[in-house]
Amino acid sequence: MARKTKAQALETRNQILDAALAHFSEHGVAATSLADIAAAAGVTRGAIYWHFKNKADLLHEIWLQCDAGLDDVELEYQTKYPDDPLSVMRSMLIYILDATAKDPKRRALMEIIFHKCEFVGEMATLQNMQQSLLLECYDRIEEVLRACIDAGQLPRSLNTRQAALIMRAYVNGMMESWLFTPESFDLAAEAPGLVEALLDMLRFSPTLSNGVHS
Repeated sequence: MARKTKAQALETRNQILDAALAHFSEHGVAATSLADIAAAAGVTRGAIYWHFKNKADLLHEIWLQCDAGLDDVELEYQTKYPDDPLSVMRSMLIYILDATAKDPKRRALMEIIFHKCEFVGEMATLQNMQQSLLLECYDRIEEVLRACIDAGQLPRSLNTRQAALIMRAYVNGMMESWLFTPESFDLAAEAPGLVEALLDMLRFSPTLSNGVHS
């Protein structure tokens, strides 16, 4: 009985998250109320408060689920390309761009974050959460870059912090630009070339070499 109740609670939680994602994506975060989400999910507002504190908490959980999915994909590529961190990084970057174009949930989340969420009021809490995740992301990118350097796949002179900042901005910029005007280019089709151009910059840019300044 307890197992069934736990399963039902998880199902309700996922229904709420799916409804929130759909409403946030279609109407924007500010214009969506918890009552809207409850109605779409077929639950009471009390059920939402049982699982989540507010809209910021809801959106943060959607983000974490998306990130958890990326962890699984990364593990898959690490198994496919043992002792080849550059191939893992290349595959992950291509996957992120491709999934933004093809995976409805990831596309909706990116649209919300880039274009349909104002980080004011209760959503300011989400901004603080995202800032912490961003700093962790830079550290994680640097770890991967150092692994590529140790494997002899990137130059030892590479300024990993600058490279991490550029990589994050490059990928986010591509996603944001495409989401704003999807007809301007085919993100999924061009993802491999876009990623290879980024990797070429890491390999050959004199400015990204430690101690080299323009």
